[in-house]
Amino acid sequence: MKRPLQVTLLVLSGLGLLHASLFTDLSLRFVKEGMRPMLVASGVLLLVLGVAEAWSHQKPAGEDGHDHEDADANADTDADAERHVDAHGHDHSTVPRIAWLLFLPALSLLFYAPPALGAYTAAREAPKAVTEQRYFDPLPATSPVPLTLTQFTSRVQQDHKRDIGGRSVRMTGFVTPDKGADGWYLTRIIFTCCAADAQSVKVRIHGASALPANTWVTVTGTWHPGGTLGTSSAPAALDVRTVKKVAKPVNAYTDALPLF
Repeated sequence: MKRPLQVTLLVLSGLGLLHASLFTDLSLRFVKEGMRPMLVASGVLLLVLGVAEAWSHQKPAGEDGHDHEDADANADTDADAERHVDAHGHDHSTVPRIAWLLFLPALSLLFYAPPALGAYTAAREAPKAVTEQRYFDPLPATSPVPLTLTQFTSRVQQDHKRDIGGRSVRMTGFVTPDKGADGWYLTRIIFTCCAADAQSVKVRIHGASALPANTWVTVTGTWHPGGTLGTSSAPAALDVRTVKKVAKPVNAYTDALPLF
């Protein structure tokens, strides 16, 4: 790839990273919040490299003829190199067509970022297995009890004291339609590192009509009986009393406590 295009690609990539991580929240669609500083640093580094590449090849005119002669000789050498044809007859003086594809990721970050993960992804994968937990603190006396979807699932399937039974709880997530059924799931997608390792946690909702997919809601209700509470046979399901639309959180890829 010729030098001006290399410089342009470096600068565009740097600007794209800074746009996604420093000036907007787009980076949170793809990576965890903790990786944001590294993206900012990478964007700055790419900009510096682009500027340095452009600056390093600016040849000031000399004060005598020797500098001009050297510059002309170097220019001739560069031109010869760019017109180089190898032993197999391949001309390397032009940019390979496939190299232009390198501009697409940089331009997409600036003008059209890929959509965020949501119900489409969650509906096509099994729910995330919750970490085994042996001890649970007593639930607070407040009602409804604010819980994350992971906390609710753990209480339902692992708390042998069965404190969750009959308690009113409140949780926040987005709507995921149940494929092949009339119900829906309250869902969260969780990043361990980035979008490539995303996993979903779901709670089956009973007693309320499904809103459009990807609608963010806060629900209150009680555990929907089934199986044996406190064991893996108990479903992570909720009999809903209220459903309230809420704004999508800025950092949507964590299993956070309910929005108020």
